[in-house]
Amino acid sequence: MSRTRPRTIRGRTDHVVVVGAGLAGLSTALHLLGAGRRVTVVERDPHPGGRAGRADVTDAWGTHLIDTGPTVLTMPGLLDEAFAAVGDRTADRLDLVRLDPAYRAEFADGSAISVHTGAEEMEHEVRTVCGPASADGYRRLRHWLTELYRTEIDTFIGANLDSPVDLLGPELVRLATLGGFGRLGPKVASMLPDPRLRRIFSFQALYAGVAPDRALGAYGVIAYMDTVAGVWFPRGGMRALGTALAGAVTDAGGEILHGREVTGLARRGDRVDAVRHRATGTAETPDRMPCDAVVLTPELPVCYRLLGHAPRRPVRLRWAPSAVVVHMGLPAGRAPAGAHHHTISFGDAWESTFDEIVDRGRLMSDPSLLVTRPGRTDPGVQPSGRELVSVLAPCPNTDRARFDWPRLGPAYAAELRDVLAHRGLVDPAAEPSWTRLSTPDDWERAGMAAGTPFSAAHTFAQTGPFRPRNLVRSASNVVLAGCGTTPGVGIPPVLISGRLAAERITGTARQLRTLP
Repeated sequence: MSRTRPRTIRGRTDHVVVVGAGLAGLSTALHLLGAGRRVTVVERDPHPGGRAGRADVTDAWGTHLIDTGPTVLTMPGLLDEAFAAVGDRTADRLDLVRLDPAYRAEFADGSAISVHTGAEEMEHEVRTVCGPASADGYRRLRHWLTELYRTEIDTFIGANLDSPVDLLGPELVRLATLGGFGRLGPKVASMLPDPRLRRIFSFQALYAGVAPDRALGAYGVIAYMDTVAGVWFPRGGMRALGTALAGAVTDAGGEILHGREVTGLARRGDRVDAVRHRATGTAETPDRMPCDAVVLTPELPVCYRLLGHAPRRPVRLRWAPSAVVVHMGLPAGRAPAGAHHHTISFGDAWESTFDEIVDRGRLMSDPSLLVTRPGRTDPGVQPSGRELVSVLAPCPNTDRARFDWPRLGPAYAAELRDVLAHRGLVDPAAEPSWTRLSTPDDWERAGMAAGTPFSAAHTFAQTGPFRPRNLVRSASNVVLAGCGTTPGVGIPPVLISGRLAAERITGTARQLRTLP
């Protein structure tokens, strides 16, 4: 069965206003500019990047460049695609460093596995640490993840879908044959006899807001992205992504208005013909910016408030778990020997951890943590003699549980630091010169639904054509982009969402390369 051509906006689309200079908005802008549209981006913050934000701390030693959003960059080919839309190049805008290992996984029994993305290197690591049966299983798993990615990327992830009917075709049969509609955890376990490896290749499901044993097998594609395709870091920090994309937008003739907050949309019939905006945090009379089309990239509830209408759904949206993130400045000389850029510190508990976070609304009693030391790759993000350490601890969102974070937060941050010290990830005698804490309350104040930076969970009912669509029925010339709409959460899907939004306006479609 051949797929019908995706729906597009009708009528004039010469001038498009993009609300939000996050990665989705900037990707949208570049693809629109490349198609000959005039683009104005309106951003409430004084800098680009959106969730890939920044909050620098200066102490007696100097300035620490803190990334407050994502710390893991995969699929840089999607950046190539966005820059190429305006004849630009990633290499001219960013200095990307490939991380090897991508992660260092450490376990409660004292063992550790370095997660290499090269096939031979990782097979050797698995054979050495886990034995020949696990090495054979790793080869099968790597093949499965690669086939999963090839099957999904152009048809299910990188394409606009108007209805479930659009899924019908040989790719759907192929995905079902691969086990994409089964459960991720059991599928991974069927190939990997070592429970440590099962965790390494399935924990990514939590990014999609679902425990591995409940996640669709199709979400193994996330494990492909960081354990096969590779993990990268831009010199200067993750903030460099927004800065580079924004620079390409303005150099290509686009306009970015920083420090301007969109307060409303003016309509004529079923079309938006102007965007109202004013200086962020003020009560001044909004300016009116005429436009032919609008792309909204904020969190879904913000988009629906601007539109004055939320689409009906049989079941209300379910939001992903949230996270507490602790940043701290420590003496560099006391860092553990062999510390890596990314360390995943697994507690002894596993299934019960997801039960606590997702179902019971409790903090992890035996936490699994992501520890990031960006200065290991780029010393320029921290002062000489100091080390910037960031710790991400998954936790319930504010729909699942309400905690008194102003009271609990500092104590929980201290508890997490004690956990790191106990596990040998920081020197217990090293006192931080400062600590900065982000909790679900902070994400909620920033406009993120249910206090989670991971947006709507990727349950079956919120995946593919069942996820909130990027076309808006109540406004014929408005399109959505960002992690709340298709294809979903994470830097790669968000960059793709920008291209998909642009295609709804321009009517042109491109295929992704099946392999990075």
